[in-house]
Amino acid sequence: MDMPLHIIAVGGIVENEQGEILLVKTRRDGNWVFPGGQVEVGENLIDGVIREVKEESGVDIIVSHMVGIYSNTGTYEGHSGVKTVPTKVIFDFVGQSIGGELTTSEETSDSHWVKKDLVLDYLSAPALRLRYQAYLDYDGKIPYMDYTTRPQFELKLKRDV
Repeated sequence: MDMPLHIIAVGGIVENEQGEILLVKTRRDGNWVFPGGQVEVGENLIDGVIREVKEESGVDIIVSHMVGIYSNTGTYEGHSGVKTVPTKVIFDFVGQSIGGELTTSEETSDSHWVKKDLVLDYLSAPALRLRYQAYLDYDGKIPYMDYTTRPQFELKLKRDV
């Protein structure tokens, strides 16, 4: 048996003092997303989300709690010599803005604070909409969801853990 490979990623749903949510626009496809990305080797999840938010938006945060765990179990052909992109395990955290200034990065072309009730109008990817809705519905229980995004979005499992 080959050793299994997984990409570990984090997402940051960041609130400011006005209760707005931080969104960034990706350069790759021009879509609005909440900041996040892959955890680096030797980095813990909380440090990873703090770094990703800062890199993508310029905003400094503190992390308060986790709001979801997700598996994107769809595998697909990669690029740049990657034969197959493996399963992604994603941990979403809520953070509060404590400083920094909105900016862009190599990965983002815009960053913006959005009223909480308008965020779903910005998010087009079904998986991100699902994850943001889990944040809105958060009641202290951590949802776990398994989905695929290619060739199309499919929710395969949803439960609390």
